[in-house]
Amino acid sequence: MYNILLQNDSETPIKNKSPSESSADVTVRMFPSDANPAGNVFGGEILKHIDMVAGIVAQRHSQSNAVTVSMDSVNFIKPVFVGNVLKLNARINYVHNSSMEIEVRSEAEDIITGIKTVTGTAFVTFVGLDKNGKPKPVPKLLLKTDEDRTKFAEGKIRMENRLKHRKKI
Repeated sequence: MYNILLQNDSETPIKNKSPSESSADVTVRMFPSDANPAGNVFGGEILKHIDMVAGIVAQRHSQSNAVTVSMDSVNFIKPVFVGNVLKLNARINYVHNSSMEIEVRSEAEDIITGIKTVTGTAFVTFVGLDKNGKPKPVPKLLLKTDEDRTKFAEGKIRMENRLKHRKKI
């Protein structure tokens, strides 16, 4: 199945994609420079990595430059400490015209004990851009699993709520 979209203004059609085709996993070691004096990794450091892995997913899906337009429902559930490995898993949930909702789950691993702890979640919205820096249509999602369909429906509701909130600003 192909969209009528053309890649890079050429004659090559962009193929619709399943969420699994664009997903990304990133693993990063946390060092003292990433943390406060007590050894807790700064939230901003974690947000940087969330934005980075979400950007990989957005660019894989759109096959173009993509920029962050919102980051919401960021939840810091448990702390990440110096020496932990921060593991981030990101997947695309919802697509609407040029925008894409990416869900990111973060986990800390104590590599000495092997204990893994879910530390946070976030939803990041990106917009695909054309070569002139303008929003461009991105491929639709192929929803192959029940989880894909559920996450798409939930993402649609969140996107509608974001748009309502944006109109109030």
